Amino acid sequence: MFLVGLFGKWEFPGTDEEGMDMGADDKIRNKARELKGRAKETLGKATDDEDLRAEGRTEQAEGGLRQAGEKVKDAGKKVKDAFKK
Repeated sequence: MFLVGLFGKWEFPGTDEEGMDMGADDKIRNKARELKGRAKETLGKATDDEDLRAEGRTEQAEGGLRQAGEKVKDAGKKVKDAFKK
């Protein structure tokens, strides 16, 4: 699946050719959280606001950790599906 927006074109792993799987909306939400954090960090740098920079770094890390969790769930689902065959 591709999403084109303000920050360019993104490809979201974990989707199949038929469309979005159940976790795709979570992946999008997590990526948005990460980008929001990146924007806050950049704004904090521009305004010399260390608190805003720290908040942005925290949001980026949170989004990245949530994405990692989604990848683990996807991998578990693939293993489960492999045993069904």
